[in-house]
Amino acid sequence: MELQISNRMSGLQPSAIREILKVTGQPNMISFAAGNPASETFPISELHGLAGEILENKGEMALQYGVTEGYEPLREQTKKRLSQKYGMVQPSDELMILSGGQQGIDLLSKCLLNEGDVVLCEAYSFIGALNTFRSYGARLVGIPLEEDGMNLDVLEDILQHEPNVKLIYTIPTFQNPMGITMSEQRRKKLYELAVQYDVMIVEDSPYFELRYSGEAVPAIKTWDRTGHVIYLGSYSKIISPGLRVGFLCAQADLVAKLVVAKQCADVHNPLLTQMLVSHYLERYDLDEHIAFCCNIYREKRNRMLEKMELLFPKEVSFTRPEGGLFLWCNLPETVSGMEFCKQATESGVACVPGGTFDPNGNPDCPCFRVNFSLPTLEQIDRGVSILAECMKKWISN
Repeated sequence: MELQISNRMSGLQPSAIREILKVTGQPNMISFAAGNPASETFPISELHGLAGEILENKGEMALQYGVTEGYEPLREQTKKRLSQKYGMVQPSDELMILSGGQQGIDLLSKCLLNEGDVVLCEAYSFIGALNTFRSYGARLVGIPLEEDGMNLDVLEDILQHEPNVKLIYTIPTFQNPMGITMSEQRRKKLYELAVQYDVMIVEDSPYFELRYSGEAVPAIKTWDRTGHVIYLGSYSKIISPGLRVGFLCAQADLVAKLVVAKQCADVHNPLLTQMLVSHYLERYDLDEHIAFCCNIYREKRNRMLEKMELLFPKEVSFTRPEGGLFLWCNLPETVSGMEFCKQATESGVACVPGGTFDPNGNPDCPCFRVNFSLPTLEQIDRGVSILAECMKKWISN
């Protein structure tokens, strides 16, 4: 039988990152391509003990259907943390549990986007979000990123002349893929523009608690008094990605519609994993665990930056993120990022070509993304050395 794929899916390609990860299982391959947290940060023994307790004492509940909005104790714990620690939740807001932040992007697209609507994204941005917006027929427009966030002059010019803008999608803290953090001044201005032009902001923030240096910056959601900011968060990077527990905070009437959309997708998140996270938050100190994760990632980030500064040719520049999992490398303009990454993979190091993250659809650019959270210190040393040798060959040619 010849398959007839729907129009919305026929033009989409597999995630380049997922395809690259297929080669990372090869012997001696060093992966800088993934976005995975380090497995040594997972609280395995704690979760093991909690799982036994839950199944012994609340097994019938944990293995039963649950409500779409999420396990109520976890929702309340998450709202309390966001409100008391970060000042985000307003009386008009509601919170729901998701199967990771990615599901939130899909549900928002389903509920808010019509075919031909415009989504303004950072150039460059998270491929999972870009493909989701594309799958709903949205037109993506990339906004250039500067050292402290989106170029808001360009963004405002588009808002003035483009009537179909429905969403502004941003990862303001330790941005994926570039590692950039938007300044407080730009965050306030971005919110003001969203209110002025009546456009929703999707603030995707899975990394914001993984800070290794510098001063914390308030979330855009902190200033939201008008319901223009949708906040996406996750426990994936600070507890475990395999549990698939994320969350969304937005005005209550929007969340009510998202709940209906989620009922069309997966009905609800598994209660067992939600209960695991809830009991972990109740029993253990999450801030202490995050500090433990940050100590591991700080050392890895510092090692990668030190090696790059020592070994990379002067023609190559790179970002110096204050947190998160990624940094971004800029090659000379004459170098193909796609071809460079192919050569790097053949040499034993997997990284992601920058064109993968381009909302404007340019398949190639002279840049690439690397991850420092997953590889060991030894792999960072060897991997950066290999990349440096590949760069010298490209530049000399």
